[in-house]
Amino acid sequence: MYATTKLAQEHLAAAWARATGGSAVSLRYHNVYGPGMPRDTPYAGVASFFRSALARGEAPRVFEDGEQRRDFVHVRDVASANVAALEADPPAGALTAYNTGSGTPHTVGEMAQALAEAHGGPSPVVTGDYRLGDVRHITADSTRLRTALGWKPEVTFEEGMREFAVAP
Repeated sequence: MYATTKLAQEHLAAAWARATGGSAVSLRYHNVYGPGMPRDTPYAGVASFFRSALARGEAPRVFEDGEQRRDFVHVRDVASANVAALEADPPAGALTAYNTGSGTPHTVGEMAQALAEAHGGPSPVVTGDYRLGDVRHITADSTRLRTALGWKPEVTFEEGMREFAVAP
């Protein structure tokens, strides 16, 4: 349902651009994490759940086998992508969409382990459980964003995890 509403919003923006001769840009964020992230809400993402568990002194609980791949992108990189999009000169009468990710997928298990090590907490526990509707692998190809707008992510996975593990 979530993806469907995002696609519907892009179609509305594209229709507006065609009808008015205006232009629209859509950034498709992938697994954003970083300081200031909300905790324990349905939209917070797995990074926030792992960090909250560690803050309580609990081991992060990793679903399935922990090998699900995601494209984790730091919030500072997302902010710079937004600036690049705002400074762009997109074609009139169209919507231009860009995937916004690090371009370097990592597994959910790798994230849990990196956060646990950086936080000094217990090692993750792989539960084998699953959530209905979860997708096995979600990765982003941000080549178009890099090429067209000159954007590139600056925060490495390792650096971002160390920062996020101890962020207030």
